[in-house]
Amino acid sequence: MKIQFWSVGKKNDFYVNEGVTEFSGRLQKYFPTEWKIISPPKNAAQLSVQELKKKEGELILANLQKEDYLVALDERGKLYSSEQLAQFLQTRANESQKNIIFLIGGAFGIDETVMLRANAKWSLSPLTFPHQLVRLILAEQVYRACTIIKNEKYHHI
Repeated sequence: MKIQFWSVGKKNDFYVNEGVTEFSGRLQKYFPTEWKIISPPKNAAQLSVQELKKKEGELILANLQKEDYLVALDERGKLYSSEQLAQFLQTRANESQKNIIFLIGGAFGIDETVMLRANAKWSLSPLTFPHQLVRLILAEQVYRACTIIKNEKYHHI
């Protein structure tokens, strides 16, 4: 199974890049891992929120393959403990999923067309985080889940 992290927005800021790179590298021990940063439409400033979300949604859907397992990060999604996330990943691996994609939407969220396509919706927290930090938290939490699956020391319970 390959893990992909997709994020709508600009490239990682310097204060996030080192951590994202670190945890993404650690993840390679468990699953091939890749980041895809999806640039917002060029005329984003001139678009309404609805038009922007729709165009971002079109970009996302154009990049998805039929067999991809899409996890949309959304404030209304399911909350998982670290152990539940580990079980979620193990289940996807047991189902022989080829690709699992964790999607961080744009500044105004994920378009409804993409949400309808999503196989799962996950909320990291009821708190609101900057998109850049979500990338770091996401990479770390998926890494933590992998260490739980392998019963390694990183997660202390």
